Amino acid sequence: MSHTLLVEDVKKAYREPDGELLPILDVPRLELEAGEQVVIRGRSGGGKTTLLNVIAGLATPDSGRIMVETTDLTRLPEAARDQFRARHIGFVFQTFNLLAGFTALENVLLGMTFTGQRHDSSRATDLLGRVGLGHRLSHKPAALSVGEQQRVAVARALVNRPTLLLADEPTANIDPAHQAQVIELLREVCRAENVAMLLVTHSDDVSEQFDRVEQLENLNRVIAKVH
Repeated sequence: MSHTLLVEDVKKAYREPDGELLPILDVPRLELEAGEQVVIRGRSGGGKTTLLNVIAGLATPDSGRIMVETTDLTRLPEAARDQFRARHIGFVFQTFNLLAGFTALENVLLGMTFTGQRHDSSRATDLLGRVGLGHRLSHKPAALSVGEQQRVAVARALVNRPTLLLADEPTANIDPAHQAQVIELLREVCRAENVAMLLVTHSDDVSEQFDRVEQLENLNRVIAKVH
């Protein structure tokens, strides 16, 4: 069976100032099919962000493998991993990471910079329209609401037509009244483009919008050992 994402036997630890190793991840298996939308729910400090960073190739696991379609990210050198991520993995950060001096359209186009492709303004404009910002293309982040900034981040993450979207607490900085709207927006665009989505959160309200919810303590044996 083919998977969009397959995580197997992934372990990650960090060395503390006293020299002791602090285990963060011990994930035997996690898989997502094409277009599948999955939430990992767990408390802060449980390794959710580290898991996303390892899947995205932003951090390197100590052992195990991470398959995105047919590519094992753990076997790629750093430069190739960065290139692969730019082309195949979208990432929505909870802090948005928009550049203040760039317009909404320019921030989305920036997502194409690292792929080696020419900027596709029509694709960026279309995505911003689909997330309800067609009238805000020339606005810089300071002129956008927090919810609008997150919508720009969603468009930027999807601009290269990734096969996998990772979302790290995407509603953490958004007014609770608008959180459901942002999540439904993410889901709609991913469904339309058959993008698999892995979202991590500690929010019950967010989790309730998804059919498949994985509890972090059931995925990460480090937590199970602590408890």
